[in-house]
Amino acid sequence: MPLPSLGRSRSKSAATRRPAADQLAPDTELESYLAAIAPEADVETTASGRRFGNAEVYQLRLSLIANEQLRELAAHRQTSPHALAQEWVMERLSWEAQQLRYPQS
Repeated sequence: MPLPSLGRSRSKSAATRRPAADQLAPDTELESYLAAIAPEADVETTASGRRFGNAEVYQLRLSLIANEQLRELAAHRQTSPHALAQEWVMERLSWEAQQLRYPQS
């Protein structure tokens, strides 16, 4: 004797069927959003990170001790570890750029 199907029934009434793809209205809001976040076609990349618009994503690996310190400091400053690390990198980049402009002899 065949066992009953435990999945969804394949027969649907006309009221519960999905409309055909050509009957759906285009989602202009979604299309606009996707166009806004799409990277430009001629944006150059060094393949060192993934692009999101004009920003790149870098992966940062920390030792367990350093990771715990970052988490504790971020909690103390009431921010996320990600935001704190990003702030530090931006500050250091600014400092390094200033050192190049005005070297201390």
